[in-house]
Amino acid sequence: MSRPDPERLTLPTAEPAYERHPRRGPAPAAAKHAATPAAGPAGAFATGGGPPSERALRGFAQAVAEVLSGRRPAGVVSGRFTDRAYGELVRAGHMIHTRRRVLVGRPHVTWPRDDVIEFCVLVHCGDRSRVLALRLERRRVHWLCTDFETA
Repeated sequence: MSRPDPERLTLPTAEPAYERHPRRGPAPAAAKHAATPAAGPAGAFATGGGPPSERALRGFAQAVAEVLSGRRPAGVVSGRFTDRAYGELVRAGHMIHTRRRVLVGRPHVTWPRDDVIEFCVLVHCGDRSRVLALRLERRRVHWLCTDFETA
């Protein structure tokens, strides 16, 4: 019996094999781009310049919410932030206070320009929910978070 070629071996992602909410279609400005799948534990975006999928946005927001709640180190998402935005994330520290694990809802996405994505998610964290807003900009073939806000 021959062993599979390691270059052709596909590994399952850490994401569940289903989505809780059915897709409602791409944003009008995004229709000309092909969605790319999520990869990695922080919902990292595949390179190639296409917009991240809804699942990737949600995974990224989940990772950021976990950083802001103190359940995940900021270094996990450092490669997806500009230097300025990452500095703000580190300075922000533990902004979401909860004993429970945070869980983000479905992202609400807008496209101010073809190379900019702004989205927000509801962060469920026990008795009080919060909102997390993020702005991603395409820098060459990568999508980087340039700003975030939580309330």
